[in-house]
Amino acid sequence: MAKIPPFEHTALESIPTIANSIRDTFKSHKTRSIEYRVQQLRKLYWGLKDNQDLIAEACKRDLGKSGFETYVTEVGWCMNDIIFMSTNIARFAKDEPAEDITFTNRFFGPRIRKDPLGSVLIIGAYNFPIQLSLGPLIGAISAGCTAILKPSESAPYAAAAMQKIISESLDPSAYTVVQGAIPETTALLDQKWDKIFYTGSANVGTIIAKKAAETLTPVALELGGKNPAIISKNADARLAARRLLWAKVLNAGQVCVSQNYILVDKEILPAFIKELKAAVAEFYPQGVRDSPDYGRIVNARQFARLKKMLDDSRGKILMGGTMDEKDLFLEPTVMQVDSLTDSLVSEESFGPLIPVLPVSDLDEAIKIANEVDDTPLGIYPFGNKKETEKVLSQTRSGGASINDGFFHASIPTLPFGGVGSSGTGAYRGRASFDVFTHRRTVTTTPAWIEGMLDIRYPPYTLAKQKKFANMNELKPNFDRNGRTVGWFGWLLGMSKGKGGTGLAVVVGES
Repeated sequence: MAKIPPFEHTALESIPTIANSIRDTFKSHKTRSIEYRVQQLRKLYWGLKDNQDLIAEACKRDLGKSGFETYVTEVGWCMNDIIFMSTNIARFAKDEPAEDITFTNRFFGPRIRKDPLGSVLIIGAYNFPIQLSLGPLIGAISAGCTAILKPSESAPYAAAAMQKIISESLDPSAYTVVQGAIPETTALLDQKWDKIFYTGSANVGTIIAKKAAETLTPVALELGGKNPAIISKNADARLAARRLLWAKVLNAGQVCVSQNYILVDKEILPAFIKELKAAVAEFYPQGVRDSPDYGRIVNARQFARLKKMLDDSRGKILMGGTMDEKDLFLEPTVMQVDSLTDSLVSEESFGPLIPVLPVSDLDEAIKIANEVDDTPLGIYPFGNKKETEKVLSQTRSGGASINDGFFHASIPTLPFGGVGSSGTGAYRGRASFDVFTHRRTVTTTPAWIEGMLDIRYPPYTLAKQKKFANMNELKPNFDRNGRTVGWFGWLLGMSKGKGGTGLAVVVGES
C-alpha cells in the first residue's frame, strides 16, 4: 500500500511570506520562458506517473473511488492534459495578428501579445481533488504564472499526496501548496493576487468574489447549479435511464455538473423508471453496496446534509433509499416529487439523489427548468432533434449535452465553465492557457509615418476635421428606419433629409 504523508495545516503566520516569495519569483521573469514552462509541466507529468498508486490510495480513502474512476477522472486526465499543453504552449503563446484592421492602420503593426497574468491563487475542490486542483495549475504553469494551490481540506489524503508531488516535481520558488481550512484560506485571500481560481459552492464563491473585489482581483469561479435533465415523450427511455443513472453514480453523485433533477413527460415516465431499475441491476450485479465500483460520501457533514434533504422531501421513493452513516454509504435513490419547493429540487444535492418530476409536455418542462435555476451549470435534453433544439433555444446554461449526462464536460479540450450563478470564466484545453493570460494589444508606430499623423496635432482646423472624417468615417448601409439599403438607395435617402427615404431601395430587413 502506498504511504501517504500526513495532512498538516500550513502555519498561518507563514502565509504572507509564502505569497510574497511567489510574487517575487514572477517579478524575476523566470516563468516567462516557454522552455521553463515546458520543463515544469514535464516534471509534473512524471511526478504524477510515478505516484499513481499513491493517488489511487488517497482517492480511495477520501471518497471510496475505484481505481478505474481515479485513473479516468483524476490522474490519467491530468497527465494527458500536461502532454497536450506542453505540446501546444508555443502555439498558444504566439502573438496573434489583430482582426478587422483598416488598410492604413495596418502600417502600425497591431497585434495581440500573450502575457501571463502574474501570481495566482488556485482553490481546489474535494469531489475530484486531483483534477480540479491540478487542472487549473497546469493552465497557470502553461501561461507563465506563478501559483499557490490550496487543495480542499475535505479530501485530506489527496491534498497531502498533491503536496508531496508538487514539492518534489516543481520549482518551489514558483509553485507551492498551502494546506488548511477556513483560517488558512482567509489568510490567503488577504494577500494580493493577479487572479483567483476557485472551484466549489456558490456560497463560498460569493465570499471569494466579494473579497477579490476589494483589490480589483479578477476571478474564475467554477460553481455548481440545479442542473435539469428533460426527457420528452419521444426520447429513448432505455438510453436516458442508463446515461442519467451513470451521471449520478459516478463519484457517488458528487459531481457539480450532474443533473440535480429530472423532468419527465408523464407518457414516458413508467418506461423510464423501469429502465432505471434495470440499469442499476446491470451496473451493480452484486448490489450497489458491495460493488467496488461505487464510491462513498466524502464525510459525515455532507452525509448528514444529504440525509436531511431526503428526510425533508415529500416525495415518494421509487428505488433505493438504503444508507449507512458509519460507512458513509448512500444508495442511488429515485424519488417522485410533485413540487418545485421540494427539498430535492430547490437545493443542489451533490450526491446520488435522483428526484423525478412528471410534466405534461416540453413547454411545461422548459418553464419549470427556467424557474428553478435560469443559469445552471449544465442542461441535458433527451428527445428528437426538434425538441432538443427547442430546449437549447429557450434556456441558458454553462454547457449542454444532448441525449446524455454531461458528456460535454468529459471532453478535455472543450472550454468548461458556468454562466450567471453557476460561475464565470472557463478552462480546459486552450481555455486553461487563456484564463491565466492577459491579451495585450500592441502597436508600433514607424518614424516614416509622421507626415500622415500631422492631422492629430494642434492647432485643430475645420480642414483637419474634414480630412479626418474622410479618412475614418464609416458609411451606413441602412436608412433612417433601420432597413438595409443598397448604395444608390442610401444616396437617395440621404438627399431627402431627416424624413425622406421614399425612393430608397431596400435590399433586406434588419
